[in-house]
Amino acid sequence: MNTIDILLDKIETAKELDFGTIFSDSIELFKKVWVQGLVILLLSMLFMLPFYLLMYVPFIGMGIMDPESFNNGGEPNFAVMLPFYGMMIVFSFFAMIIGVGLKAAFFRICKHKDADENANDDYLYFFKRPYLGKTIKVGAATFLIIIISYMLCFFPIIYAVVPISIINVIYAFNPDLSVSEIVKAGFKLGNKKWLITFGLMIVAGFLAGLVGMLMCFIGIIATSSFSYIPLYMIYKESVGFDDKSEIEQIGSGE
Repeated sequence: MNTIDILLDKIETAKELDFGTIFSDSIELFKKVWVQGLVILLLSMLFMLPFYLLMYVPFIGMGIMDPESFNNGGEPNFAVMLPFYGMMIVFSFFAMIIGVGLKAAFFRICKHKDADENANDDYLYFFKRPYLGKTIKVGAATFLIIIISYMLCFFPIIYAVVPISIINVIYAFNPDLSVSEIVKAGFKLGNKKWLITFGLMIVAGFLAGLVGMLMCFIGIIATSSFSYIPLYMIYKESVGFDDKSEIEQIGSGE
């Protein structure tokens, strides 16, 4: 497992990346993991359904107490809308935590498939001990960064979207680091590879949406996970993986 100093050093000395190579490698890996990506998306929708339903409880209550508020020209009751906005914040918070855990699991599966390893597809790996608490903390930290970025206006969120996305990959392969170390490494790699990462995210997201629409829109569910794969490839090419056990490292004098 990388210590923070080793990880930051690898990021600092990372080689230059080629856009075309990363993109083509992402397509090849997507062919291996599109089913797992589909499962991740369906699980995310399933986990968020209860919070989504709870978010509309204030509207149901408003309809029961004041049916006229839904008529044309009727103004919603602010006292009822306030809980709705509160539930939206709660919804977004839990969506972030669920997204962090499932995306980290997906990146872990990507590594197994990329290396042709015979490993189980554990979609809930980061929702189990000892990582559940860390997943919640990483999700909370990410949520806070997004809120601060929005408060600072539009451009900071454009900048922050890259490090925030990289944080998921850092966590997936370095779950024993502290939350602050994960965030620090995410921003360092995000800053160093910002332009190529942002470009790949835009192109991959556009391509995933376009192919999905050509498949009568339902295909978007199957192709949306493609937008995550370039993030894995950037981490792989910039930092790499050290799969040696501690015993092997001692034996080789590392």
